[in-house]
Amino acid sequence: MDRKDEIIQLQMDVINQLTRSNLTRIADDLWGMPQPGADAQPSQVGEAGQEQPAAQHTEAAQAEQAAQEPAETMEELQKELAEYIGLDTVKKEVESLINLVTVQKLRKENGLPVNDLSLHMVFSGNPGTGKTMIARFMARVYKCLGILSKGQLIEVDRSGLVAGYVGQTAIKTGEVIQKALGGVLFIDEAYALTNRGGTDYGQEAVDTLLKAMEDHREDLVVIVAGYTELMEAFIKSNPGLESRFNRFVNFPDYTVQEMLDIFDMRCRKSGYELAGDARDLLKGLLALCSLDVEGFGNARGVRNLFERAVSAQADRLARQADVTREQLMLLTADDIRVAGGGTTDGEEPQASEKTDGEKE
Repeated sequence: MDRKDEIIQLQMDVINQLTRSNLTRIADDLWGMPQPGADAQPSQVGEAGQEQPAAQHTEAAQAEQAAQEPAETMEELQKELAEYIGLDTVKKEVESLINLVTVQKLRKENGLPVNDLSLHMVFSGNPGTGKTMIARFMARVYKCLGILSKGQLIEVDRSGLVAGYVGQTAIKTGEVIQKALGGVLFIDEAYALTNRGGTDYGQEAVDTLLKAMEDHREDLVVIVAGYTELMEAFIKSNPGLESRFNRFVNFPDYTVQEMLDIFDMRCRKSGYELAGDARDLLKGLLALCSLDVEGFGNARGVRNLFERAVSAQADRLARQADVTREQLMLLTADDIRVAGGGTTDGEEPQASEKTDGEKE
């Protein structure tokens, strides 16, 4: 084991000691907010239409574990929503929807007429603004309210729905829908289904989806997401889409202070702290990155920046003979500078660096 590996091992020991009670409950999400049931990650459906990972025994174990966990209460979910950083307009929309569904449920229980609510939604905004996380949260809300029987989130994009030959797309889309029954089907970059033109099979996927939304209206919620302008064009491309998707939630970009708060949260969760001059440098770096917030990736960019800072710290400490516990916890200005694309010689960080392109 070389010196760098030793430093990394020491870091892990400190992290485990400081956050032992929390790490198992932290979802691998945009900004690391704790989420009950986070061990059961959303199923990812790829080119072959298979869940990844898709081991049946793993799914069975997760289902058994979920059944044993105490049911979440609406008070717990609302408290969690309030603790999310930023998302003020999103929180208001979600709270309003929760109130509407709750009252409609009470009316039904009291024998009063209820409106036929459409719970399908359009999430629009730049990458890294929390769309997937809120979709997962809404699945849990609907399960808590008794709207959905299972409350799982199945996440796909075009490749998970569209096949390459005539007739196969309907089958592929249908298989995904079956996995989503009882929960939420989240379609990222949904506009890619209709913007290819020609003999593309994306429209077949849309037609199959619309039929399923009608046939399973009592136990399936579909959320489509993507860039604002493209999502507007997608919904208007088909009368069936316009009639079924009438709830729009826009996810604004994070402010510099909100991104700084997200970085601080990641530090706390992982047993790190920022040096005073490092905080000043980080704030300036985030202000620079916010000029290209779409390329930076909002909360996703903050996460990537944090991970690069931790790596820079490991490289720095690996060159030292002795390392203290305090040094293992401290992220310095040099670590932030290197993470931002600069050097320890004082070169300014670069804002043009792109994120790794992962999807929400």
